[in-house]
Amino acid sequence: MKDVAIKVDKVSKMYKLYGRQLDRLKDSLGLTRKKCYQEYFALDQICFDVYRGEMLGIIGTNGSGKSTILKIITGVLTPTAGNVQVNGRIAALLELGAGFNMEYSGLENIYLNGMMIGFSREEIDAKLDDILEFADIGDYIHQPVKMYSSGMFIRLAFAVSINVDPEILIVDEALAVGDVFFQAKCYRKFEEFKDQGKTIVFVSHDLTSISKFCDRVVLLNKGHKQAEGTPKDVIDEYKKILVNQGDDPSEESAVSTNPEPLEYGNGMAEIYEFSITDENGVVGSTLSKGSEFTIHMKVRFKDEVREPIYAFSIKDLRGTEIAGTNTMFEKVYCEPHKAGEEQEISFSQNIDLQGGEYLLSLGCTGYVNGNFDVFHRLYDICNITVVSDKNSSGYYDMNSKIHLG
Repeated sequence: MKDVAIKVDKVSKMYKLYGRQLDRLKDSLGLTRKKCYQEYFALDQICFDVYRGEMLGIIGTNGSGKSTILKIITGVLTPTAGNVQVNGRIAALLELGAGFNMEYSGLENIYLNGMMIGFSREEIDAKLDDILEFADIGDYIHQPVKMYSSGMFIRLAFAVSINVDPEILIVDEALAVGDVFFQAKCYRKFEEFKDQGKTIVFVSHDLTSISKFCDRVVLLNKGHKQAEGTPKDVIDEYKKILVNQGDDPSEESAVSTNPEPLEYGNGMAEIYEFSITDENGVVGSTLSKGSEFTIHMKVRFKDEVREPIYAFSIKDLRGTEIAGTNTMFEKVYCEPHKAGEEQEISFSQNIDLQGGEYLLSLGCTGYVNGNFDVFHRLYDICNITVVSDKNSSGYYDMNSKIHLG
């Protein structure tokens, strides 16, 4: 039987929402018997276990209750109903600034945090070199933390959290403000913690990190636990929420588009609709590495076009074009169209790009009287998020097979 480090049992957190300040005052003074507030459940009957030695991810959209459940686990908040049992010493990295006195220096905050957890000054002295080495903020350690950048702050906070010998580490989105090198350093520390049999609860919007490092994932949605299981299965469920599908097939699906795309062309044709679907036919721009996906677009012709060419391209966030094709490259014959006619086009392929964020561009071009012309192009019309539990070097994964003789 697995050893439970954290048990969350039917936990609810309810807030009272008042329409007027006067109602709040009356309620607090007990001057009315009538309920003058609305009940808002940030969490409603949440249950899950975290086992010793595993890394549990918690995902969900903003407002789903992720930070609330972490605050209840760490004792920052008290649940309205239910209870949480924690077996082991916790170190928590929640909001930027939590547990730090902004007027104190970084060094003074190290001792303050350590003593709050229960260490003596002598014990903190013994850990100080490791904390300073991991934080790597130089002489800023002697300056008030109110002078720190967000990156420096999180370096120090994380260094303190992991070096106070916790049995359970709670991390809430904090690594998003660190640079990529520091993030890599933190993830290596996660692996070390797991090897030592320690427990990690990790909240993040970075689905690639969730997929790569977590053993199990819990999905929260509007205060309810919607799913729990392997990273792949739960991320697939999360993708449905991101496109407003969930359990209600009547809800409209959409891909989030760039509100200010760069578009141009002579107007002979118009790309008036597009979408992306994953291997299950679900509309959305979050894709699992190695899976098949399809880019769809619809074109309406304003003039007669005899030789249309349909295209897409994918760039990284720096603007480097990484992949793409068109119907001419693929030797696909595209019939001519008269004004008022429409054409649907789909490109299906595997997504073997490394995990990360990319930008999609679409185009309809062709030849008019022997001259190449652009009818309509949409640059960076939407983002594509690739979720991966294994990245290799470069842009693409060669899917190498390794054999040791």
